[in-house]
Amino acid sequence: MNRTAVATAPLSAPPSNAGERARRILHAPVLPTLLKLALPNLVVMLAQALANFLESYYVGLIGVDALAGAALVFPLVMLMMMMSGGGIGGGISSAVARALGAGDADKANALALHAVVITGVLGLLCSVVVIGSGPALYALLGGRGQALDSALAYSNALFAGVTFLWLMNGLSAVMRGAGNMLMPALVLTGGVLLLLVLSPLLIFGIGPLPGMGITGAGLALAAYYLIATAILAVALMRSHGGVRLDLRAPLRKTLFAEILGVGLWSALNTVFSNLSVVVATFFVARTGMTALAGFGLGIRIEYLQIPLSFGFGTALVAMVGMNMGAGRIQRARRIAWIGAALTAATTGTVGLLAAAFPTAWLGLFTDDAEAIATGAIYLRTVAPVYGFFGVGMALYFASQGVGRMQWPIAASLTRLAVLGIGGTLMTTLFPADLVALCAVMAASLVALAAVNSIPWLIRR
Repeated sequence: MNRTAVATAPLSAPPSNAGERARRILHAPVLPTLLKLALPNLVVMLAQALANFLESYYVGLIGVDALAGAALVFPLVMLMMMMSGGGIGGGISSAVARALGAGDADKANALALHAVVITGVLGLLCSVVVIGSGPALYALLGGRGQALDSALAYSNALFAGVTFLWLMNGLSAVMRGAGNMLMPALVLTGGVLLLLVLSPLLIFGIGPLPGMGITGAGLALAAYYLIATAILAVALMRSHGGVRLDLRAPLRKTLFAEILGVGLWSALNTVFSNLSVVVATFFVARTGMTALAGFGLGIRIEYLQIPLSFGFGTALVAMVGMNMGAGRIQRARRIAWIGAALTAATTGTVGLLAAAFPTAWLGLFTDDAEAIATGAIYLRTVAPVYGFFGVGMALYFASQGVGRMQWPIAASLTRLAVLGIGGTLMTTLFPADLVALCAVMAASLVALAAVNSIPWLIRR
């Protein structure tokens, strides 16, 4: 990596006020430290994946139109999660980690309030934009009839509370930047357990409580975000998260700039990543709503790789960020590659299992033969290269820790170009050939990993 990107700092020892977590991150053996930091994140990500799985199951009980509607909204939901958690959240964690690595605890504390302001404003903006543009957006993606109605009902309920998703992930990012992975994991996992009960209650009703259908699924998620935000905010204000949140502290332009300098580029990167899925969804939607429903179920496996990657990735942001802040450049490089190998092994294993047994996943949600066939084509073609997806995601997070996002942006644009150009060619030359389209999706994931690897292979 470019040495000029690193703040000058002593190379010998961590600052005296960095704390025990920082000392471990700067000096302890890389692999056990990375695993220890990643484990709580992986637990919460798996819990959220379970909630996602059960929500898909509940929505599938409503009908194929509801599944198709949820498939239209799902890329936007994941976009919000990735922008707030891995995008702006990555900028927050990176800034906090580098401040602590350089021994500036006061700056790390001040960054917490700036994180709240940024995520609150962006959350409100996203809520207004998506609710206002929902009908046109989902129709543009190919939604029509009952599928479009389901998409709007689900989207309006969920995005009414999406500001709390942004705040929840922003507050979690502050703690993770300080190396505190456990507390956010406990809060978010507990919230998922609440969601597992609340979601079916609101969808189907119980006793005098009427069922609200797919609207209930969206409201359950909004309630989960609200409760988690409140708990995390109180913990930080009481200095229980490794950093202290003081709502009366003065705001400084330089701290906004430090977070957004990484966070906005990271958020833009997530837009490109999700736009890639939107482009794929656009092509598949041309073949019919039942095929779209099956594709939506299949591609959820790919989206599940994002939480798995995030589990390792948030640990990478903290470890790479602190080591770069302390001037330990070669250790940061080693951390990045070890993290990439672990992430690839995890996502690759899931992908191979999904490719070998696609109906075991798809049959859990629907018995529609066409939907299952469409999802199986996707999984058999794309899932075997999920290991490359893991490499690309891990090195993206490592680049956040450095504070330089040029190569991740280039990687996502490359993936988008492969999908857009290749998808157009395949659908023109081989109309309705889902195998050809899915082959393009697989090639785009390989390209993502290749471009993201470039700055970590160049020694300067």
